Amino acid sequence: MSSEEGDADEDIRYFVRIGQTDLDGTKTVERALAELDGVGRRVARVVAEQAGVDRTATMGRLDDDAIESVKTAVGEFADSAPDWLANRRKDFYSGETQHVTGNDVSLTRDQDINRMQMIRSYKGIRHERGQKVRGQRTKSTGRTEGTIGVNVEAIKEEQAEEEAGGEE
Repeated sequence: MSSEEGDADEDIRYFVRIGQTDLDGTKTVERALAELDGVGRRVARVVAEQAGVDRTATMGRLDDDAIESVKTAVGEFADSAPDWLANRRKDFYSGETQHVTGNDVSLTRDQDINRMQMIRSYKGIRHERGQKVRGQRTKSTGRTEGTIGVNVEAIKEEQAEEEAGGEE
């Protein structure tokens, strides 16, 4: 390894903090942003474009200004992106289109499920019971209680015990 390669490894930040999440600085901008909750590959590509950053550049090698522009682009994504690309359209309380990222994704999801349970909607009741919510089949899949079917090994053990008991 030459001295230039060793210097290049020292310049990299291994963790870049955006929101409440540490992103991997050794990955490209697009892949690192996709690790953030609420940001997929397509949104990461759009955010990198809006921030004016090369999406194939290594995240840890970006300067502070570029990282700040990525942070602001993630924060203001819902304002500049089309409504169909946002992950929370027509919010129940505000009626606005938002794009939720980071820890807010799980918080808003839990609030939505709690609201459905409180108003006793069909989906809320299914969530309470731990059953499938989106119309999947339940006759043969999603079973959580024990094993269904014949336990061959237990039957063989019982037969062996009966035979041993009969011989004595």
